[in-house]
Amino acid sequence: MNGKSVRTVLICAAAILFIAMGVRQTMGLFLPQMTIANGWTREDFAFAIALQNLLWGAFVPFVGAFADRHGPGRVLVAGALAYVAGLALMAVSTSTLAFGLSAGFMIGFALSGTTFGVVLGVVAKVAPPEKRSWALGLASAGGSFGQFAMVPIGQGLISGFGWFGALFALAFAASLIVPLAAGLAGRHGSAALGAPQTARQAIGEAVRQRSFHLLFWSYFVCGVHTAFIALHLPSYVQDSGMSAAVGMMALALIGFGNVFGSYTAGWLGGKVSKKWILTWLYGLRSALILVLLLVPKSPVVFYVFAFCMGLVWLSTVPLTNGLVAQIYGVRHVTMLSGMVFFGHQIGGFLGAWLGGVIATRQGSYDMAWWISIGLGIFAAIVCAPIDERPLARQQPATP
Repeated sequence: MNGKSVRTVLICAAAILFIAMGVRQTMGLFLPQMTIANGWTREDFAFAIALQNLLWGAFVPFVGAFADRHGPGRVLVAGALAYVAGLALMAVSTSTLAFGLSAGFMIGFALSGTTFGVVLGVVAKVAPPEKRSWALGLASAGGSFGQFAMVPIGQGLISGFGWFGALFALAFAASLIVPLAAGLAGRHGSAALGAPQTARQAIGEAVRQRSFHLLFWSYFVCGVHTAFIALHLPSYVQDSGMSAAVGMMALALIGFGNVFGSYTAGWLGGKVSKKWILTWLYGLRSALILVLLLVPKSPVVFYVFAFCMGLVWLSTVPLTNGLVAQIYGVRHVTMLSGMVFFGHQIGGFLGAWLGGVIATRQGSYDMAWWISIGLGIFAAIVCAPIDERPLARQQPATP
């Protein structure tokens, strides 16, 4: 590990995810004011964030393969610098094209190099197998706490300095990822067993396995849910007759609940079947959305919904990454997790964009919520037949 302890990696990993995921969680706060100031529709804004989600996922397998081969340090620094530039350019974008290039392309690339794919890949490699699921949950909880803490900070920055100044303040926060990258830099060894395997062989092996495709499509649903809710919940709250402060608090409570959900999911994943935990998580999401649609709306209802949704929010991340490492080994875990994560981001693209399309053209988010319920049920069914057993290649030879 080039002298770096597991503790150092975990601290720096959690801090990087705190910043990267926290800043990303604030995107929905800018939608109302930026669309009014620039004369855009919700659909225009949503498409740029949808593009961000899609490109984030598209870049991850490539930056993951680079990190597996050359170490994650340069990837993290490049991602951090792109984050800073993207946020700054968001502030000065006056056309939907410029906004798409900054918020969509640049921040999409930035997230691919500073979030789960690269960061959790390092954690999976350095943590002992018996502690891997717990370590992934702990690092993921850092990102969850960032989503909780950065939302009120972002809203405070918007209130104090306007959306323009707030974006530059968040750009400064993103720059702090650069020094933290030193804690994860270096080529981390793999304790994987079995014959050496090239990246191409690893991809070929994975795509021939049914479980890989089941993980891909369940993660697709996760992406639809998280992108749609993170971007459009504040607007849905205001459409329901409540203030922007209620929407901000709801997003913060998702992040707060997510701290407990991510850590607990990682801990449970080391003790019981990961696929059955995922099945329950997706089913619970659908149940929560159904309750939200059926009950009268009030601030308390949104707060309870948000906290409970936070408990099942990104708790899927340590479990899904843990299953990839468990089934396919850790030698190419960053790349393979990135491929599965691409499914998440295809879903994120559709969730963010189609949420805006539905709201703009129908004047209501109701159809989007009902689609989300159906997709949650689909994901719960898809997770059940996943084969969690490690491939025979990874198992030690019998003496």
